Amino acid sequence: MSTADNYQAAEQLLRRSASPGELVIGDKVRPQWIDGGARFWYQVRDGADRQFIVVDPDAGTRTPDFDPMPFIAPPGNPLEVPSPDGKVAVSRRGHDLWARSGDREWALTTDGVEDHGYGYGPDATSYPTLMQKFGLPHMPPALAWSPDSTKVLAHRTDQRDVRQTHLLESRPADGSAPRVHTQRYAYPGDESMPLAELVVFDVAEGTTVFAQTEPLLMPEFSPLMAGWAWWSEDSSAVYFLRRTRDQHTLTLNRMDARTGEVRVVLSETGSNRVGPNQFMYGLPIVRVLESEVLWFSQRDGWGHLYRYDLHTGQLLGQVTSGQWLVREILHVSDGVVYFTASGLVAEDPYRRTVCRVALDGTGFAVVTDDSLDHVVTVAPNGRYFVDSASTVDTPPVTAVRDWSGRELVSLEQADITRLLATGWTAPERFCVKAADGVTDIYGVLYKPRGFDPSQSYAVVDSVYPGPQVTRVDPCFDPGGMGMDAEPLAALGFVVVALDGRGTPGRSKAFLDVSYGRLSDAGSLEDHVAALQQLAASRPWMDLSRVGIMGHSGGGFAAGRAMLAFPESFHAGVAMSGSHDARHIGLGWAESCDGADNPSAWERASNAEIADRLEGKLLIVHGELDDTVHVDHALGLADALISAGKDFEMLIVPGAEHLFIDRIAYVRTRCWDFLVRSLMGVEPPAYRPAPILIDPEVLSEML
Repeated sequence: MSTADNYQAAEQLLRRSASPGELVIGDKVRPQWIDGGARFWYQVRDGADRQFIVVDPDAGTRTPDFDPMPFIAPPGNPLEVPSPDGKVAVSRRGHDLWARSGDREWALTTDGVEDHGYGYGPDATSYPTLMQKFGLPHMPPALAWSPDSTKVLAHRTDQRDVRQTHLLESRPADGSAPRVHTQRYAYPGDESMPLAELVVFDVAEGTTVFAQTEPLLMPEFSPLMAGWAWWSEDSSAVYFLRRTRDQHTLTLNRMDARTGEVRVVLSETGSNRVGPNQFMYGLPIVRVLESEVLWFSQRDGWGHLYRYDLHTGQLLGQVTSGQWLVREILHVSDGVVYFTASGLVAEDPYRRTVCRVALDGTGFAVVTDDSLDHVVTVAPNGRYFVDSASTVDTPPVTAVRDWSGRELVSLEQADITRLLATGWTAPERFCVKAADGVTDIYGVLYKPRGFDPSQSYAVVDSVYPGPQVTRVDPCFDPGGMGMDAEPLAALGFVVVALDGRGTPGRSKAFLDVSYGRLSDAGSLEDHVAALQQLAASRPWMDLSRVGIMGHSGGGFAAGRAMLAFPESFHAGVAMSGSHDARHIGLGWAESCDGADNPSAWERASNAEIADRLEGKLLIVHGELDDTVHVDHALGLADALISAGKDFEMLIVPGAEHLFIDRIAYVRTRCWDFLVRSLMGVEPPAYRPAPILIDPEVLSEML
C-alpha cells in the first residue's frame, strides 16, 4: 500500500465523525419522542439515503417507511428558547432577555449592561469565535423554563471585576486592518471570577424575583448550562448546587420561586474535590424526590448514592455500596432507583451496566446482565429505555428494554462493512500495570493499516489526560477517537490511547492521584510503563520511534511528554495546548490543583522545562483561540528559543480552539509531521479535502 493510499483511508476515517452513515450504518439511534413518549421515531443514515422508522414499545413493533414530517416542528430561531407549551419563547438581545408570543414582544430585563447582563455564562466558555463560524452572534441563552410554562429561571452574570485579556485577529474576513478582541478571562488565583445571580421571571404575571442569597461562583460554566440549577416538578421552587472556591464543600439549596427565599437542603464537605459527579463536566447525579433527595458522594472511597430527608437534611441511609461507581440516575419509580454503574464487569471496570436498587438499599440487581457497555436513553414517560450495547471491538446492537431488562423491540445492529473496507481493524482493549507496578490501567491499541507482524512500526500515543473525562470510553467509538487514533493507524502507525491514574471512572483514590498534580498530565509515567509492557509482547512495536499527539489538555500532555520523558517520546504534536496553568482559565487549574496552589500551577508550565526538549515538536494553535489563548503556544515557543531548541510551529489565522473550519488542513499537517519524523518518508502530494460538518452533528455541537 502506498502512502497516498493510506492518506486517503485516513481522510475517510477523519470524516467519519462529521458524516454519520458514511462508513457505519445503524450505530447511533437517536429517538425522537412522540405521543408523550409512548412512541418514537428515528432515522438510519446510509450515505445520502435516510430511512425513517417508528417504534411502538407497548405493541412491540418497529415499522419502516415512516413519514416524520407531521411530527417535526418548523425550524425555529436557534437563539430562542421556547416554553414547554410552545406559546412563548425567550431570547437574548445584547445584555438583556426578551420574550415573544406570536408577534408580541416584550423585555424581561432592561438593566443589563456590558459585563453585567442576563442569559449568558462567562466569556471564557462562551466560544464567540466558534459561534461566528456558525453564523451566530452568540450561544443560545442560558435559561430554563418551569414545567408549567409560566416562569423562566436565568441568572445575571457579573464579570465587571474579572481580568481582561486580548486576542489579535490578523486577517478579518472583511479585509480590514487587524482587530483586537477583548475578553473577560480569570486566571488561577485571581481575586475576582464571574458570578451568577439567580433570578426567576414570571412571564404570566410580569414579576421578577432574585434569589435571596449571595451570587454563585461561576469559574467555568453557567450553572444552568451545566445542569447545576433546575426546577421542581410542580414549578414552585428552584434547586441549585453551590460549591466553595476550594471545591471542598458542596451544598444543595432550594429557592422559593415566588419569594426568592433560599434555604440549604444539605451540605457535604471533604478533604479535596467534592462534586456531584466524578466526571467534572457530567450532569449532577442528584435527584430531588417528593420528600427525599438522592445524593452522589464518594465519602466511602467510591461514588455512590445516599438518601436524605428533603425537609430536614437528615441522612436517611446509603442506597448503593461496593467497589464500583454510580454513573447516572436513569429513573425512580415505586421506591426503586434505576441507574448505570461502572465497575461491575470484571474484564473492564469502565463498562456501564444498568442496575436497580430499592431506596432503602435492599434488592440490588443488575438489569443488563452481560459483559457489554450500555449507553441508555430513557423514554420521557419513564416506562422503558433505548439501550445501545457494544464494546470497543463489538459494533452496537440497539434495542428497547423495560426495567426488568427484557427486550421489547429490536432496533438496529450496526453494519461496519464500509468501515472494514478502509482497512480499519477493531482496536484491542488491553490492561497493563501502572508505573507503580500494582495498579491496573486500561487502554486500546489500534494496529496499522495493512498490518504485518513481521514488520516494525512506529508508535503514536493519542493522549488526553483528564482528570475531567476519560480518554477511552468502553463502547464501540471509544472517546470519539475517530478524529485522532483511527486516521493515525490508517497512516501506518501503531496507535495507543489509555487512561492513567488520576482520571475518572473508577475509585476516588484512583482519581485523587491527579489532585495537585496537573503537571503529571494524567500520570504520563503510566503511559511510559504501558508502552514498555505492550512492546514486550508485541515485537512489531518499535519503541525507538514513539510519537505523541493531543489537543487542548492533550496538547499540554503532548508537550509535557516531550519535555519530561525525552527518552521515551521522540516526536510530539501539541494542538491548542494549555501549556501554562498560570494563564489558563481559573476553573480548570483550580479544579485540578486547588484554589491556592501557585507552586502547582508553576509546575504545570511547559515553558518552565523547555530546556529539556530533545525530540521533534510541532506546536499548533489558532490565533483566535478564546478557550486556551495563543500566548500558551507563543510562551512555550519563546522559552524554547531562549533554550536554543529546534521546533516547528503552525499558528492558524482566524482559527478557534477546535480549528472547526480548518480541521482537515491542520490534521494533515500533523500527520505530515509524524510521518516525516517517525517513518522517515516524505508525505504524499495527496491532500485531504476540507471537512463539511453534517447539520445534525452541528446541531448536537450547539
